[in-house]
Amino acid sequence: MREKILVVLKLLPWLMLLAAPEVMARTILVFGDSLSAGYGIRQEAAWPALLQNRLQERRFDYSVVNASISGETTAGGRSRLEAALSKHRPSVLVLALGANDGLRGLPLAVMRDNLAAMIKAARRQQIKVLLVGMRLPPNFGAYADDFHRSFAELARQEKLAYVDFLLDGVADKPQLFQADNLHPLAEAQPRLLDNVWTGLAPLLSGR
Repeated sequence: MREKILVVLKLLPWLMLLAAPEVMARTILVFGDSLSAGYGIRQEAAWPALLQNRLQERRFDYSVVNASISGETTAGGRSRLEAALSKHRPSVLVLALGANDGLRGLPLAVMRDNLAAMIKAARRQQIKVLLVGMRLPPNFGAYADDFHRSFAELARQEKLAYVDFLLDGVADKPQLFQADNLHPLAEAQPRLLDNVWTGLAPLLSGR
């Protein structure tokens, strides 16, 4: 009997380890367009990949899933968000859509409705949401002002974490863009990450 007890005592640490629940890293789902998909640059240079590096360096137990698609509109995002949430079960959603709606001159009421529907879908699953705003070139006139204001108003209405402009500090520097003058180079991605981080970091600190 004594020998059996000694064997059990020796195995006890291993048995406790096997019985302990597996600790899984929580997920941040980046849901955007080409500006977040890393269009025209190496994927590991895009800001969502840099975000994963920063999280590891700062010992945040999160993994990043980049579900961004080049050319995506808010309507396209709305149609596929539920599946993405079910698949990845994120703790945080970084919603960075709307630029293509604006560039195509789509109705802003529709864009706001699509964004609001995605926010509500995430909140139904207790997912924190960071809304990332965008701006259009000034040649879009009054539409550009209303476009940018739509993000801020929605963030205020829904009481969301909010980043005013993804391309802040980049948009006025032509040397940081690819030949199409629309998509930032790899050199600009750390600034995009810094912009997102201002709104994202507080969501990661809370439990």
